[in-house]
Amino acid sequence: MNQVQSQQRLITELQTKGLRLSSRGKGQVSRRGGAGPSDHQAVTIDGTTVMVPIYTESAWDSPFSAEQTSDGVHIYEADAQSGQLIDRIPLTNISFTNTPAFYSGATADGIPYSHIATLHSKDVLATTILQTCIRYESRKKACKFCSIGQSLRAGRTIAHKTPEQLAEVAKAAVELDGISQMIMTTGTPATPDRGAKVLADSARAIKAVVDIPIQGQCEPPADPSWYQVMKDAGIDTLGMHLEVLGQSLREEILPGKAEDTLEDYMVAFEQAVAVFGRGQVSTYILAGLGDSAQYIREVSERLIAIGVYPFVVPFVPIRGTPLEDHPSPSADFMESILKPLGQRLFEAGMTSETSKAGCNKCGACSTLSGYERDAKDQADMPMAQMGGCR
Repeated sequence: MNQVQSQQRLITELQTKGLRLSSRGKGQVSRRGGAGPSDHQAVTIDGTTVMVPIYTESAWDSPFSAEQTSDGVHIYEADAQSGQLIDRIPLTNISFTNTPAFYSGATADGIPYSHIATLHSKDVLATTILQTCIRYESRKKACKFCSIGQSLRAGRTIAHKTPEQLAEVAKAAVELDGISQMIMTTGTPATPDRGAKVLADSARAIKAVVDIPIQGQCEPPADPSWYQVMKDAGIDTLGMHLEVLGQSLREEILPGKAEDTLEDYMVAFEQAVAVFGRGQVSTYILAGLGDSAQYIREVSERLIAIGVYPFVVPFVPIRGTPLEDHPSPSADFMESILKPLGQRLFEAGMTSETSKAGCNKCGACSTLSGYERDAKDQADMPMAQMGGCR
């Protein structure tokens, strides 16, 4: 295993097992609750910024510990039970993403900008437009891993971000912090458009004041004409997230969303790709909840064939949810999916680099883009270096 592969393996281990922090410095970006990479912190390792679990139960038992020293922050191997360092030889150096300048701003009515949108990774602006969801409000229909209501109850966000608020914050984030893209997700409203309307309204307002690539994320709308409405409004890419694949598992873990089967999503994906283009529609797949590695690879092949990017990430349990004690997958399990998937995405010419915006473009919640780069490097390697004939 070369140095790059070793570093990628370490990142995969960190994303599945988490990281203990001996101390929290000021100005570090982390998230508790809400949508997206919750209970994580943005960590940069050898120039790559990833989201690593730090507030989860698994992180408290992680074999990795971050320690501040006189020459920076280092990751050490630690005893999983006591947390004591096994030796003083660091595995790697890391740095944390600092609090962005736009967080100090507030709207005219006094709402902190950080309650409207937050920084993900190092240069991605993210927001949940509707912080409520028809599924989350029902115990029978709620996704068991979801924590969309936690940050709202804690007073760290507001229930509905208006298009004007989002435009104001997006403009400030681009001008003050060099934000490169924006991701807008939403809780599902009780309307047939399933959030497409609030996404379109918000995108129009944002694009009127700042030129930034935007991904919108929602469940498949009942009327496929909403795809064109969203694109015309300024949404560059679309995310419609499966999360779980097998129907019986979907009914168990996300009973509300399971009303739309995998095949229903496949139809919606084809309709969306026809509007947004190949590689500009993506879906989030949570590995480690019960779908086998082989099944995830098989479904991913189908998705790639119709032009959808399967963004596979390790499941990380969030405190306060019904699955808070569910274990994360092993690094070996993740590699058995991500390595061949990265190769296939590269061969298909549909990598994170070719996407205009979105979770797959950011790539911080998975090492999948690293395997895409490995495939590219392998393809670019001269035959002699690969051990072939000269």
